[in-house]
Amino acid sequence: MEQFVAVVIAHLLALLIPGVDFFLIARTAMTSGWRNATGACLGIAAANGIFIAAAFSGLSLLSHPALLDPLQLAGGGFLIFIGAAFLRSRGRIDLDQDLTAQRTTWLRNLGLGLTSGLLNPKNALFYVSLAAAVRAAAPLTLVLYGIWMFCVVLVWDVFVAVGLGSRRALAHLDRILPWLTRLSGGFLVLFGGGMVVALTVEFLS
Repeated sequence: MEQFVAVVIAHLLALLIPGVDFFLIARTAMTSGWRNATGACLGIAAANGIFIAAAFSGLSLLSHPALLDPLQLAGGGFLIFIGAAFLRSRGRIDLDQDLTAQRTTWLRNLGLGLTSGLLNPKNALFYVSLAAAVRAAAPLTLVLYGIWMFCVVLVWDVFVAVGLGSRRALAHLDRILPWLTRLSGGFLVLFGGGMVVALTVEFLS
């Protein structure tokens, strides 16, 4: 029980710190509504689930430089690309899409969330570290931990999407949405650039 409480606290603290996933969900929810943003939420949760399964099954290669460095480079480039797209965006709310457009947007957001989650090395390192801390737990316990964390990630991300993407929230955010979009874009560019620069410095040293 004490170990479970420690896992829950560590995981919740990691979720509550705004990062790449938060800004991606926030921007998606504020531009296309929370229902379309659930695609990104599910994609991010699925990426976390993959890392959880890999880490808890003992796949420590996730933390090996031969795999982690290319992942960090690809992730940095992806974040710069997405951030630049945010900066170029008109940052306006478009909720009056037809059903086909909404389905296309949801699927696109699903792929975007999955890609973002998989290319975020911080996710991989967090779960590898957490798996090392609970490696003595029984296999069934690890499975339950994994299911719990996947569900918590999904519920939290959907909560963020609903909170920022409901019509009531959007009615208040419409005027400042362009600034929020630029803020999100700037954060992603700086974060992605920092990853690339750190990797380059490490390679040259």
